[in-house]
Amino acid sequence: MDINKNANLSMLCDYYELTMGNGYFVQGMQDRITYFDIFFRSVPDNGGFAIAAGLEQAIEYVQQLHFDEDDIAYLRSRKMFDEGFLQYLRGFRFTGDIWAVPEGTPIFPREPIMTVRAPAIQAQLVETFLLLTLNHQSLIATKANRVVRAAKGRTVLEFGSRRAQGVDAAVDGARAAYIGGCKGTACTLTDQLYGVPAGGTMAHSWVQMFPSEYEAFKAYCETYPDNPTLLVDTYNTLKSGIPNAIRVFNEVLKPRGLAKCGIRLDSGDMTYLTKKARKLLDEAGWQSCKISCSNSLDEYIIEDILNQGAQIDLFGVGERLITAKSEAVFGGVYKLAAVTEEDGTIVPKIKISENTAKITNPHFKTVYRFFDRESGKALADELCVYDETIDPDQPHTIFHPEAIWKHKTLTNFTVKKLQVPIFKQGELVYTCPKLEDVRAYCLEQIDLLWDEVKRFENPHTYYVDLSQKLWEIKRSLLEQNRPSERKND
Repeated sequence: MDINKNANLSMLCDYYELTMGNGYFVQGMQDRITYFDIFFRSVPDNGGFAIAAGLEQAIEYVQQLHFDEDDIAYLRSRKMFDEGFLQYLRGFRFTGDIWAVPEGTPIFPREPIMTVRAPAIQAQLVETFLLLTLNHQSLIATKANRVVRAAKGRTVLEFGSRRAQGVDAAVDGARAAYIGGCKGTACTLTDQLYGVPAGGTMAHSWVQMFPSEYEAFKAYCETYPDNPTLLVDTYNTLKSGIPNAIRVFNEVLKPRGLAKCGIRLDSGDMTYLTKKARKLLDEAGWQSCKISCSNSLDEYIIEDILNQGAQIDLFGVGERLITAKSEAVFGGVYKLAAVTEEDGTIVPKIKISENTAKITNPHFKTVYRFFDRESGKALADELCVYDETIDPDQPHTIFHPEAIWKHKTLTNFTVKKLQVPIFKQGELVYTCPKLEDVRAYCLEQIDLLWDEVKRFENPHTYYVDLSQKLWEIKRSLLEQNRPSERKND
C-alpha cells in the first residue's frame, strides 16, 4: 500500500485520540473549547537552543482534515464507537484557532511553539500529526544548524536520504536541514517539491565501471566540464586519486579555460589527507580546486578536524544529520492548558507530576521575546497570560522561580510576540514564506543569540520566565492540587 497516495492522514492519529473523541461526544463535551500547547522540555544534544520547523506541513494537514466512507467503515468495524460520533466525523473539519512560532525561530524549553484553541474533539484529533511534523523537522533543523556552525562558514550539504528512516524522513528532513543552514541536498525530490538545491557528482561505482581511474575521471570531466568534482579515494587517494584528478583537470579543463573543479574524499584520515591534497593541488597550479569530504560526519568531528588544520571547503553530512543520531528524539509534547466554561470564562488547567520537569504551565498564554535595544541580542522570553501586554517604554520585571535572582528588571529593550495567528475559526490567515526566506530568517535570528548560548559544551541557559501573574496562577493550582498530608493515627 502506498501510504502517501492512498491513506487519509486524518487517520494518522493515536487510537486513543479517537476513543477520547468518542467519549467527549457521548458525554456531550464535543463543543467545549479547549486550549492545548505544544512545547518541549530539553534541547537535543544538551544544546542551548532549538529551531522551530515543520509548520508548513502542519498547515497542509489541518486544511485537509476529513474522514471518508472507508474511514467511517473501518471505525464502525471496531464496534466501540457511537453511531452519532461516526456521523459527526462524516462532516468533520477543523474550525478552531491556531497560533505558532514561525519556522526558523530559535526556541527554548517549556515555551509554547504552537497553541491550539478548538472544540475538544478537534483539538484532540490533531495532536499526533502536529507533534509528528514539528518534532521531526525541528529536530533535524536543530541538528543541521549545529553542523553548519561547526563548519565555520564552509558549505554544508545534506547527504542522508539513503539512511533516513522512511520517505518523509528523507524528503522533509532535507527541507528542515535547509532551514537549519545547509546550502543544499542530495535528495532530488526535496528540490522538486520545495526548491532546496539538489546536487551530486559520482559514487565509487562510477570509477569502478571504467577500465581505470584515469579513464573514469576523464569521462566525467568531458561529460560535465563545468565545475566537476571527482571522488579520489576509490583506490589510493594520494598515489593515484589526486594525481589522476590533476592530470584530467590539465587535459580536459585547462584547454577550455575552465578553473572550477573539486575533489571529494569519503574515507580515511580527513585531516592528514586533505592537508596532503591541498599541497599537491596547489603545487600543480589548481589553487581553485575545492576539497569536499563526507563519511559519517557530525558537528563534533567537523570541529575536531578543522581545529587540527584540515583543508576542507565543503562537507557532505548524511546519516548523523538526517537521523539526528546523537539524540534522535525531539521530545515535544501536547498538553491541555485551559478550557472555556459555558459563560465564556477561561479556566486554567495544570498537569502535576512528582517529576517537576513534567509539571505544565497552565492557562491560555502569550510568549514574548525581549531584545537589548543597543546590541539587538535576545535577553529572555516570558510566558504571560493571554491578556497581558508589555510596554517597551517602561521598565519590565521578569520573574524566574528557579533562578538565583528570582526577579530581574529590564530596561532599554524591545519586545515582540513569538507566536503568530495561523488559523482563525478554521480559516487559514497565514501566508507561508518561501523556504529561502525561512532559511534566511533562521540564520538572522540565530545571530541575535549571544555566543554563550550557541556553544556546544555547557551553553549558557537562556531564561524562559513566567510573568508574575502567570506564576501566581500556577502556584495557586499547585496548592489546590497538593495531596493532603497524612495525619498521625
